[in-house]
Amino acid sequence: MANATMAIGVDLGGSHVMATLVDPDGTIVAREGRDVEDHSPDVVMQLIDEVVGAMLTQAKGQTVVGIGLGSPGNVDLATGTIRYSPNFGWHDVPLGERLRKRFDMPIFIGNDARCATLGEYTHGTGRGTANFVLLTLGTGIGGGIVAEGMLIIGSQAGAGEIGHHQIRATDGFCCGCGKIGCFEAQASGTGLIRHALSIAPSFPRSTLVTGKPDKLSSKAIRKGAQAGDAHAVAAWTRYLDDLARGVADVIAFVNPEMIALGGGVASAGDFMLGGLRPRVDELTTMVPRGLTKIVIAALGNDAGAIGAATMARRGGLTTAVR
Repeated sequence: MANATMAIGVDLGGSHVMATLVDPDGTIVAREGRDVEDHSPDVVMQLIDEVVGAMLTQAKGQTVVGIGLGSPGNVDLATGTIRYSPNFGWHDVPLGERLRKRFDMPIFIGNDARCATLGEYTHGTGRGTANFVLLTLGTGIGGGIVAEGMLIIGSQAGAGEIGHHQIRATDGFCCGCGKIGCFEAQASGTGLIRHALSIAPSFPRSTLVTGKPDKLSSKAIRKGAQAGDAHAVAAWTRYLDDLARGVADVIAFVNPEMIALGGGVASAGDFMLGGLRPRVDELTTMVPRGLTKIVIAALGNDAGAIGAATMARRGGLTTAVR
């Protein structure tokens, strides 16, 4: 690896930042992380400085072509300014400018979900497809869309906010964005928990939320459903119905060859897919049913960092990704 060209990919999350050293094949050869406990720009910049510095030390003797960073929120791709990030409470933070003053190499900053889409498309399940969608099912729902081999960015770099289309506008949960019944509110990991809590009074003997409803996790519900717990099964069924609504909408919107599901809830794997696929087929009307492949994403939590490194290597998110 002594002569390999490397790229640094940084995945900036609300509670953790990770920098990676990534080779041209999308393999992470080194990584360094820090917990994010203070969201002030100065503190976060210091953490980024530390983890990127560690990767530059690891890369001694190798060419580093650039640094890519995926951040939550809306990003000005030309400058790297974070226009708005609800996760951090940031407005117009010049992150790109500050990084360029610190590191003398090309710097690229994009939305974290779009970076993850680029990573999964280039080095994961999306390889070989022309029309691809990634949905990350975690605390919220992130995602991105590839159409005819191009990652869709939008006029203000906001394309791909799939989690904020409404699937239950009159009877759904309140979303963090202020709307009712967004896909994210209903079908994220948080949505699964909310389904379980909303029907808990119908299961007075349930042990799923006994004593500590605030400690309930999506993983516990999924495991309970797999074990046949009646409360968990009911919550999981409602959750899959809403997930299917959103996925069927995505098929209607962009007609992809493949939809890959990532994030913590997608760790349910075949247990999720077995219930989801037939529900999606029932709701698919304007294109042939059963032809969109619904799969579990391959790169897991590394997709964002690998995608950020790919962005640095290719000169930005707007470069063709085929």
